[in-house]
Amino acid sequence: MPKVTVDGIEVEVPAGATVLQACEAAGKEIPRFCYHERLSIAGNCRMCLVEVSPGPPKPQASCALPAADNQVIRTDTQMVRHAREGVMEFLLINHPLDCPICDQGGECDLQDQSVAYGKGHSRYDENKRAVTEKYMGPIVKTVMTRCIHCTRCVRFAEEVAGVESIGAIYRGENMQITSYLEQAVNSELSGNVVDLCPVGALTSKPYAFEARPWELSKTPGIDVMDAVGTNIRIDVRGRQVMRVLPRINDDVNEEWAHDKTRHHIDGLMERRLDRPWVRRDGKLQSATWAEAFEAIRAVNAGSSVAAIAGDLVDCETMFAAKTLVNALGSTMLEGRQTGLSYDVSSLSAVNFNTTIARVEEADVILLIGTNLRWEASLINTRVRKAVWRRRAKVFAIGQEVDLTYRAEWLGNDAALIAKLPKTVTDAFAKAERPMVIVGGGALAVTGAQAAAQALVKTLNLVRDDWNGFNVVHMAAARMGSLMLGYAQSGGIADITAAAPKLAFFLGADEVDFANFDKSFKVFVGHHGDKGAHAADVILPAVAWPEKAGTYVNTEGRVQVAERAAFAPGDAREDWSIFRALADVLGVNVGFDSFDACRASMIAAVPALGREGEIADYGWSLPKGGTAKPSGPIPSPVKDFYLTNAIARASATMQRCSAELLHGETFEEAAE
Repeated sequence: MPKVTVDGIEVEVPAGATVLQACEAAGKEIPRFCYHERLSIAGNCRMCLVEVSPGPPKPQASCALPAADNQVIRTDTQMVRHAREGVMEFLLINHPLDCPICDQGGECDLQDQSVAYGKGHSRYDENKRAVTEKYMGPIVKTVMTRCIHCTRCVRFAEEVAGVESIGAIYRGENMQITSYLEQAVNSELSGNVVDLCPVGALTSKPYAFEARPWELSKTPGIDVMDAVGTNIRIDVRGRQVMRVLPRINDDVNEEWAHDKTRHHIDGLMERRLDRPWVRRDGKLQSATWAEAFEAIRAVNAGSSVAAIAGDLVDCETMFAAKTLVNALGSTMLEGRQTGLSYDVSSLSAVNFNTTIARVEEADVILLIGTNLRWEASLINTRVRKAVWRRRAKVFAIGQEVDLTYRAEWLGNDAALIAKLPKTVTDAFAKAERPMVIVGGGALAVTGAQAAAQALVKTLNLVRDDWNGFNVVHMAAARMGSLMLGYAQSGGIADITAAAPKLAFFLGADEVDFANFDKSFKVFVGHHGDKGAHAADVILPAVAWPEKAGTYVNTEGRVQVAERAAFAPGDAREDWSIFRALADVLGVNVGFDSFDACRASMIAAVPALGREGEIADYGWSLPKGGTAKPSGPIPSPVKDFYLTNAIARASATMQRCSAELLHGETFEEAAE
């Protein structure tokens, strides 16, 4: 490990570290525009200049210079200061004076560094260069005259997103960053280039001219658009969520978020349920809370009660509903609303056991019935990293899709799971870190789960300090619901066969409501979507940013979100709805506050109280079950942008779906 001296401070850095990283290890701030910790080194902005000896008597770019033994690095000399001032002066030659109208204002690296490292004046008075705007789709707004050619967006698109559609054309002063043929960037991760852009060249189109950062209250939260559990920051003004940004968590999402996470939020203001409704004479009519509760009490369901959990609900909501259902004498609970009925007798067998972060270590990977790019975009980036950095070999069974990396598609017959080709078994025999990922498509095929679990022994997936058997879920509520017992042995079919007199639907919009014709349907949710249209009583609840809650991601990691905003009208928090309903129905749920509800939940399932930790399910595989699947594997996701009620209410997500998936064209007004 090299030892270097930075401004008189001696530090030891790992082999392969750069001078810039050595300076940061010594606590010195080094300005930069092109350098980014998660991207390859470009070395083209020259803002990170330092003085290094032994070496030439001139400033050197610290981001591209390897640290070596006995280097003496100076970051505070007169030469370094003059060099940085000169670089900043060059960068600002063509940069427009757009700060008052730029959405990057207040969060702009160029602003901050020009104040800290610039001269305060420019010697250039020539005309500034202008660049025509580029079209990059419904997510990214461009003002390319501001671009300083750091190429972060180009490297992100190529290295992380895997969509090589952003690049540079022309040379020298005439260089321009653009998308290929100026078409929309067809990537579910395109919004990340907005965070990466150190100037205002790429900004968020849905957020354009909406707010300034200092107007917003910022609250940490957990994304519910998939089961990855992306750590996010929710920015709110008044009652409205203005934007969602990712927080850094190297174990989960690094610092990325997909476009649905970022831009579904305009759907939070549309189609909201803000008052109770009761169906009278075949029509839903507005009612009071007392009238809605009385309609439920009048059913006289006794113990014939069921609860179906949706994909976006938190653990506290499910626990409150479970407590009420149990108090009424029933155990009919289900969280797999679309009809899946896979074996959950061992939670470790339906968990992402490798963990998200360690996906990068795999050297041979088999994907079974999963479109990983849509089911778990940020796990897909980890697989891509394994392919890119470790030259991992990827095999796939299922419908062929573009995963952004090379994969050998074996076919779409589920029988292949039980009878893998010799090329696959040979590759796994030589693997040090073998991994299998089973998706929602495979779980829908009878026998596919058992066949996939048989691969644990066949392919030697579980070894010392390595478990390569993984199931990836799509619903943020899935692992939490399984931990809370929301699983019948035959799935939701068991509940429909029992024909409960009273059925609660907790934000469950994807249920086939035709199977509940004989039940009195109570929808507890926040959007007027499929569930509300089928309900006999609607109890308006709060959406995910409007409540605190516990979520468990697909690897079993317990995470807690805080409340960031308030719900409209008469909507109430879910736990309080079930607490009040318990009084009307004459039963006791054992809690009177949210904190008491959470405490009762943790007492029942202690793992849900260990925030940030991965629940220990104890590795085991279910016994029995047929392992002879056959037939085509269905696609687990039909439309990435419209998978839930909030996304379907979002104009931004509707446009993304129409333009990026279905090829519709939209005309843009000139500005």
